[in-house]
Amino acid sequence: MKEVRIVLWALVLIALVGGGVVLWQKNRGDGSLVSIGGAFTLTDTKGERFTEADLKGKPYAMFFGFTHCPDVCPTTLWEMTTHLKALGDDGDRLNMVFVGVDHERDTPEHLGTYLSAFDDRIIGLSGTEEQIARMAKTYRIFFERVEDASGDILYNHSAQVLLFKANGQFKSTIAYEERAETAFEKLKLLVD
Repeated sequence: MKEVRIVLWALVLIALVGGGVVLWQKNRGDGSLVSIGGAFTLTDTKGERFTEADLKGKPYAMFFGFTHCPDVCPTTLWEMTTHLKALGDDGDRLNMVFVGVDHERDTPEHLGTYLSAFDDRIIGLSGTEEQIARMAKTYRIFFERVEDASGDILYNHSAQVLLFKANGQFKSTIAYEERAETAFEKLKLLVD
């Protein structure tokens, strides 16, 4: 009987600690249980330093990928280009960001050339291996370098677009291949 009481009190203690953590997380102000986003320092396509402070004041959509991606990245960037055009003047009130995870090949110059095929409002960012890894961790993005059977370097990576309010608070995501109408409505709500 004594062991049962000890186990029950241990469970009560675990529940109280767990509940306190949830309340603390909710009271951080962003309403989420997991923090997504935060401070970073990268380099834009002009070779200039770019931080999270450069995004403040406008809501933003952020996608992590790589310029040698055969399918997901160009498809997503084309969809974002289409959405920006469909937003019309409201598209100017949104920062669209593409973060290159391939620190060796996604140089500022290469990113600039690659992004010239898409809407010119898309901001391209690159950095060192450490900077990108730190940012990916902060933004809860997975990526890993792999080689295919022919020896080509590819990256497995998260394929969602992260959506943030103008104050940097995480809002929601657009999934890869999400219905275009739904994705557009999420962006429209973000800029309204």
